[in-house]
Amino acid sequence: MTVATAQNRSLLDLHLKCRSKCALMNSDFIIRKNSRKDASMDHLTIPKGYESALNLHETQVAIKVVKDFFQNLLAERLNLLRVSAPLFVDPTSGLNDNLNGVERPVSFDILEQQGREAEVVQSLAKWKRFALKKYGFSVGEGLYTDMSAIRRDEITDNIHSIYVDQWDWEKIIRREDRTMETLKSVVRSVYRVLRKTEKYMSIRYDYISEILPDDIFFVTTRELEEMFPDNTQAKGAVCILQIGDKLENGKPHDGRAPDYDDWSLNADILVYYPLLDIALELSSMGIRVDEKALADQLKKSGCEERASLPFQKAVLNGELPYTIGGGIGQSRICMFFLRKAHIGEVQCSLWPEAIAAECAANRIQLL
Repeated sequence: MTVATAQNRSLLDLHLKCRSKCALMNSDFIIRKNSRKDASMDHLTIPKGYESALNLHETQVAIKVVKDFFQNLLAERLNLLRVSAPLFVDPTSGLNDNLNGVERPVSFDILEQQGREAEVVQSLAKWKRFALKKYGFSVGEGLYTDMSAIRRDEITDNIHSIYVDQWDWEKIIRREDRTMETLKSVVRSVYRVLRKTEKYMSIRYDYISEILPDDIFFVTTRELEEMFPDNTQAKGAVCILQIGDKLENGKPHDGRAPDYDDWSLNADILVYYPLLDIALELSSMGIRVDEKALADQLKKSGCEERASLPFQKAVLNGELPYTIGGGIGQSRICMFFLRKAHIGEVQCSLWPEAIAAECAANRIQLL
């Protein structure tokens, strides 16, 4: 077990339920609830006295500044080439991401192809691995792309939207590099890019101060369960490892589809966001399943029928390269570095009417 020093415990203010939809209520916050008992209002947090340092036009300029700097540095550090990616896929291909297994993908029929069904991607986790082989990438090389998705079942709040935009990246590794050391090395590289971006933004914009710690602290879900069995809040930057499998309490730390990440070799990067007093997940990544891990995880999940789908069959037959990859939220990155209170300030989406009205009344300008 990793021993948390006194210094590291200040970092372990991170919440086990970092994906939960509620922020803390304390003296620095007001949580607005509609008098008509609109359930969506329970998920809106408004920092007391909040006002964006940037107007709408300045925000658009700053979004481009953040995105350009971050993606260019990420591509350089991880040796990634930008490629085009699909907005929708054939549902029978097995390429779409099943996320937690309960979200409904958006689908439609294609008139010209006799009503053939297509699904809007929920992520490109599996497509990227397939593309690396198709496009002829070699070991040590990788790709990244802009991924846009619709999460129709998402419960929206300050950091969740039905529209998801992220950088999806993937690179080829050797089989012998499917190790925890490889995963941690890549996590540190991504975290260094985050810190460089924050430094750059603090130089460009006077109101932005550097808040990310020098180092990121690693902890497994089992260690986290042992240290904080009742869930806690934490501050700093933490990488939570080994997500998806069941813990000692019989429940998984968080949902993860069984057919892309190896649950023993994956990670989430979370940072403390003082404006909302929450743990904010910025990135999810992992070394992808090999033949054995996929077979084991399909069985554990009761999804063994997926083994007959084209993508999963290719993995089980050893036809695809071994890879590591992940997703980094574009809107979350912009929200964090621009110190925005709501993700709707950096992306265009649809929000409940009561939420939009409450945000407008409290100087939160949704795009």
